[in-house]
Amino acid sequence: MMKLKPVTSEKAIRMIESDNVLTFLTGREARKEDLKKELEGTLNIKIESINTLTRHNQKYAYVKLNRKTPAIDVATKMGVM
Repeated sequence: MMKLKPVTSEKAIRMIESDNVLTFLTGREARKEDLKKELEGTLNIKIESINTLTRHNQKYAYVKLNRKTPAIDVATKMGVM
């Protein structure tokens, strides 16, 4: 099980509402394939793509969900919104 922390900044909330993208803070050793498998299994969602960004010794994962899976519903279920 990988350590994933949802990001709740204003930009992250705006991305949830407009782009159907969830943002997570992950460990630096996390790979895209592992992130996809973990999130699809845990949250029962379909992922379209994952982009990662390493900044200030932290790794962020931007997870774009399938159109049939609204990010706002998933964020509400996780308690982000």
